[in-house]
Amino acid sequence: MAETILIKGNSASLTGPALNIGDAAPEAIVVIKDLKEKKVGGKKEKIQLIITLPSLDTSVCEMETKKFNEMLAKYANIDVNVISMDMPFAQDRFCESYGIKNITTASDFRYKDMEKYGVIIGEGALKGLTARAVFIADKEGKIVYKQLVPEITNEPDYEDVLKALT
Repeated sequence: MAETILIKGNSASLTGPALNIGDAAPEAIVVIKDLKEKKVGGKKEKIQLIITLPSLDTSVCEMETKKFNEMLAKYANIDVNVISMDMPFAQDRFCESYGIKNITTASDFRYKDMEKYGVIIGEGALKGLTARAVFIADKEGKIVYKQLVPEITNEPDYEDVLKALT
């Protein structure tokens, strides 16, 4: 069953399954700079932090990405991915402008694979964009943490994410 979020107080349903802690983190293909593809989810050598947000071109998403970049600088053993529908070229410019070096920005424009995580907005003005969510997948590819931000205009609970990583 799909989940719902609020967009400035208005309910919007998400497409895809509602994943829970203990579920397998689905393998999804996203696009990084230079239009190269990257697989997120599934079994990996590192813990994965999979962060989705609507667009880096909004103040809340910009702030969130900057905070995660700063907070996660000391975590070399974590594969951090911030995923939106922004084009990789725009994401690269964003990273260059703000000195984002500790995370990977990735786009789901090509395959809309983040639907496997149940985070594609299915209706309303932001239909087709990704909701604000944070998943942590362990090395075995199991979801060990999930935070779906109820109101898209709010930032995630960063302290809760950091606590889950330690």
